[in-house]
Amino acid sequence: MMDAPAPVYDRTTEDVGNIVELGHVNVRVPDQGPATQFYVSALGLTRDPYMMTGTTNMWVNVGRGQFHLPTGGPQVIGGVTGLVLPDTEALLRRLSAARRMLQGTGFAFVERDDAIEATCPWGNRIRCHPPEPRFGAIALGMPYVALDAPPGSAQGIARFYREVLGTPADVAEEAGVATVNIPVGIDQRLLFRETDRPIPSFDGAHIQVSLADFSGPYKRLLAMGLITEESDQHQYRFQAVVDPETRRVLCTVEHEVRSMRHPLYARALVNRNPAQSNVGYAPGHDARAWGLGHG
Repeated sequence: MMDAPAPVYDRTTEDVGNIVELGHVNVRVPDQGPATQFYVSALGLTRDPYMMTGTTNMWVNVGRGQFHLPTGGPQVIGGVTGLVLPDTEALLRRLSAARRMLQGTGFAFVERDDAIEATCPWGNRIRCHPPEPRFGAIALGMPYVALDAPPGSAQGIARFYREVLGTPADVAEEAGVATVNIPVGIDQRLLFRETDRPIPSFDGAHIQVSLADFSGPYKRLLAMGLITEESDQHQYRFQAVVDPETRRVLCTVEHEVRSMRHPLYARALVNRNPAQSNVGYAPGHDARAWGLGHG
């Protein structure tokens, strides 16, 4: 009897790039009331019960990621934030119910073939997907942030992330659009999509990422004059994404860069089950897991 052939594994699928976490999207909001109505009540997300519990800032948990929503003049991420939410029908009911409370704002939503696109009261676009194989194990989370980029910039942006941040970045056509695909840790992506639409001026909105090699990119960014904030031992910031070959600024989005030694790295987050209410309450079902179960 012949022995069964040994299994063959593609070990490259286990590789994790230098960006190991897409932690949060930060946009200022003028009013915490409508922000709560949209991000917590309508989307069904969870206000962090431990951090920023006052009335001037709110951290909103979505799986292992967050929105940070400090009070101030409104900011808009130039693109779209992708979410995975587990119950599409319940989401549509919550969004419909929010119409009355958010009347007169920029709030809107539309159902597409593969997602529900919602717009916050100040114009931030959120694309909500059900769990799908392309999002790996995520049942609740933030699998991508897709940023707008000017025509002809994709290859230079990819070079920036490969050569300066030291992480994989590929360019491919997606629905006829040149798209930079940057893997972020496990089951997350940072995307840049070329567009002919006018791109608004940078208004200070930022994304937060964590790096395995924290000092290498720092030295390269510093040498290029791109560091904009020396936050603390565990964190720095930059804004300009440039082509390393020409040093031309291709797009601007602030990156809050953290090390894996940052006290908040991989912090466990509380996620509620938005189906729970005082009417028809189900004991033991208050929490919702971010990942898909097996079996």
